[in-house]
Parts: sequence; C-alpha cells; structure tokens
Amino acid sequence: MAQTTVFKKVLKDPLGAGGMFIILLAFFVAVFAYLLIPDHTPNANQMNLAIAGKKPGFTVEVLRLQKEVTTESTWWEQLLNGKDLPYREVAVAKTEEGENILKYTEYTGSGDGIEKSIDRDQLYAGDYLVQKKFHLGTDKYGRDLLSRLLLGARISFSVGFVSVFISLIIGIPMGAIAGYYGGFVDKLIMWIINVVWSIPTLLLVIAITLALGKGFWQVFIAVGFTMWVEVARVVRGQILSVKEKEYIQAAHVLGFSDFRIIFKHILPNVLAPVIVISAANFAAAILIESGLSFLGIGAQPPMPSWGGMIKDHYAYLIVDKAYLAIAPGIAIMLLVLSFMMLGNSLRDALDVRKV
Repeated sequence: MAQTTVFKKVLKDPLGAGGMFIILLAFFVAVFAYLLIPDHTPNANQMNLAIAGKKPGFTVEVLRLQKEVTTESTWWEQLLNGKDLPYREVAVAKTEEGENILKYTEYTGSGDGIEKSIDRDQLYAGDYLVQKKFHLGTDKYGRDLLSRLLLGARISFSVGFVSVFISLIIGIPMGAIAGYYGGFVDKLIMWIINVVWSIPTLLLVIAITLALGKGFWQVFIAVGFTMWVEVARVVRGQILSVKEKEYIQAAHVLGFSDFRIIFKHILPNVLAPVIVISAANFAAAILIESGLSFLGIGAQPPMPSWGGMIKDHYAYLIVDKAYLAIAPGIAIMLLVLSFMMLGNSLRDALDVRKV
C-alpha cells in the first residue's frame, strides 16, 4: 500500500488526524522549547521562593541585578540547553528612584518586605525593572510552571523515540531470525522472550534503572530493553505467515542469501503491524518514564519531567493549588491518548482487508 494512501486514510479519520496534530504540535514545542518558553535558563530552573505557589495569571514587578556570565554559548547550544542570564531577578513590591541608588522593597506577598538599596552600577544594563506575568503560575520553588511544562515534553519525546528505536533494533532481528529459521533457534529465542515477558515491565525497568544508576540516559536503556519482546513476537508471527509464500520460494531458487531474503523481501512486507505496535510502545514509554520520575528514579532534578512535576506537587491535590499536579497529568494523558488514537488509525489504514 502506498504511503500517500495510508496518510490520506489517517487524515480522513478524525481521531487519527487529531492525534497526529497533537503529536506534531508537542514535537514542535519539544524541539523549539527554549524559543517559546518565558524562562530561557537551563532546565527552566530560575527559582524565586518569594513568589512560590502563585496562581495562574500572577503578575509581579522584577528587578534585574547585573551578574557575570562565565560561559558564552552558541545559538545551537541555546536551542538545546538554554542560556545563563546576565542578571539575577528579585521580585519587588515597590521601588524608589534615587540619584545614585535605587531603593526597593522585596516582594513577600504580605506587604511587610525588607527595604533595601543598591547602587545603580549594580543594575542590569538593559531594562532593569520589568513586569513578569506567569500564565500558569509558579511551582513550589517559584519557577515558571508553563516553562517547565513545555520543556517537559522533551523528556517524554526523547524517552519515547530512543526506547522505541532500541526495541526495534533488538526486536526485529530477534523475531526475524526466530521466525525464519525455526527449530532450535526459534525455541531458544522464544524461551528468552517468554522469560522477559513473564517479568512485570515496571519491575524490570526499576531493576535495570537501579543497576545502571538513576538518570536520564539510564531510562532510555531500561525502557528500550523491556519493549523489544513485543516487537520480536509480532515480527516472528508475521514472518511465519509469509516465509512459505511463492515469492520467498522464488528468492531461494535464485540463490539469494538468507540476510537478503529476510531484510529485503520479507520485512518490508510485514512492517505494518510493527509500525502500529511502535506507536503503542511510544505511549507506553511515556507512561513508564513518568512513573519512574514520580518514583524518583527517572529524570533527576532540576531536569523538568512531567512525572517529576506530579511527584513534587501531588500533595497540593487536596488544597486550592491542585493544578500544579493536574497540569502535567493532563499533558501526559493527551500525549499518550494521541499516540493510541494514531496507532488505531494506522492499524485501520494498513489493514488490507478493509476497503
């Protein structure tokens, strides 16, 4: 089936098209996050405890004080990692201009902040007094919640892409070899698959993560090594169903190597279910990563992760700031649901039995 035909069928399905749109939008946000978010510092980790836990739409006046920037970064580094700001920010309740000094009262929310003064040469050379608006409010450390939420999409997409890639790299060859050769090779690979399959996924991921250590890259490996069994089983079943077809027998007669028959003649004709299961695995990887971060063994602070954001703020669910935990939860739900809807749409589009 032509790729354009499959794409058209997906677009005609409202759920599939909607899921694809949300995925593409989230991917765009993940790639260009530092160009879109208000907080451009690395990991959107600019803290200000004086304004912690403020509600959406909160506005405060901020005084910028000059500081030295030790490292220069290229535009590419800024796109990937953000940039260190040449100033530090202090939330202020009021300011009073002097001849050579600036007097200000620090913001506390209660109106009884400490009054301080600073020489003008210590102020930021640009706009040293600005109004900042936090569209989704601030978290318990005074960081911009919107910035952390959008930047958190990077973690989910990164884990999804790398984990699915690892699962395909391992699962496709294992399943292909088992299905094509059969016999003892098939029994051995299926034994390995069944052993891995029998272990609860989250438990195996936790064990691998603890063995490799806590961190971002460890999650990639842990999730990827637990997903290959599904890919291998699907590929094995598909190859078993087509390896006796006439065109495969013709390839044998022509003297083609097993490697060429498997990877050039068989696999291209059985990739449709692999594509569908990859979409489901992508969604599962996002959920697993969120669960690991919630447990504290996934992406480590200050790296923004949706699961980590829920962990930091789940206690707020019983007070009037439940949105701090609900917002990342909704982000996880939307992205996982989008991949599942796209996967279902691809399954229908790739099904040759449907007209």
